[in-house]
Amino acid sequence: MSHVSFASIENAIKTVDNLDDDGLEQLSEKYALAQPTLLGYVMSAPEEYENEDLEGLKLNTITEDDIDAFEEPYFEMLDSYFENDDEEVLETFCDQPELAQFMAMEISTEDEDGTALNDETATQLFIVILAMITLMNRAIVAA
Repeated sequence: MSHVSFASIENAIKTVDNLDDDGLEQLSEKYALAQPTLLGYVMSAPEEYENEDLEGLKLNTITEDDIDAFEEPYFEMLDSYFENDDEEVLETFCDQPELAQFMAMEISTEDEDGTALNDETATQLFIVILAMITLMNRAIVAA
């Protein structure tokens, strides 16, 4: 990995400074979803250092019972979404409409090298990631 230049840091700061709340949330979610292990490590800092000042948002542990209770209404919502192509059903259930839209766009867009997921794989990835986003969103507790 090459070294990060000061100019790159300044550009990143300018970008972040010019984002509204929705943009900041999308950027945070993008990197949180890309690095779940790292995020877990960072979020454990308040407990590790026994310092409440490090606390921000905390995630309740998602259990098998949570997933079991989630699945039936989730699949009912998906059936309605795919049958009627009703974005509102999806947005209401997920409660992260912009993140869901961003994720759908990323999954359906070709990579820089021109590779793309086939429709079946893209749909399955959409379903799995949307479930993860919804479960994590519901597990967040404001500190």
